[in-house]
Amino acid sequence: MNVILLEKVQNLGGLGEQVTVKSGYARNFLIPQGKAKPATKDNVAEFEARRAELEKQATEALASAQAVYEKMNGMVVKVEASAGDEGKLFGSVGTQDIADALSAVGFSVERRQVRLPQGPMRTTGTFEIDIQLHTDVVAAINVEISAA
Repeated sequence: MNVILLEKVQNLGGLGEQVTVKSGYARNFLIPQGKAKPATKDNVAEFEARRAELEKQATEALASAQAVYEKMNGMVVKVEASAGDEGKLFGSVGTQDIADALSAVGFSVERRQVRLPQGPMRTTGTFEIDIQLHTDVVAAINVEISAA
């Protein structure tokens, strides 16, 4: 299925590119999320009319993500979880726990923006985690997990 991208999509293309994707990916993700439209003549003409507006929105989103990156990169976030004597957690610390800890500090982060390198963390200690603020901006933070 041919679609025209309304914003930059990681591993797919940039604003205004016409790409061919599987129809399920287009119908179930790209189009409902507002990231793409089917590449029909009418939609292409409409996109060209709105191109300047969409590019302006994209640059504003990138600028705001870079501003958050400046504040967030390198910070340490503390998460408390119940653990045993040897430092093994009763359960795990996942993306939602980290997003909640960042929200408590004052950053608005969704759990889908948190990138864990090896899945949920099951021990106490300090871990480096990536936060994907924008397709081009990734902040690295340290998560310090301690026993509660």
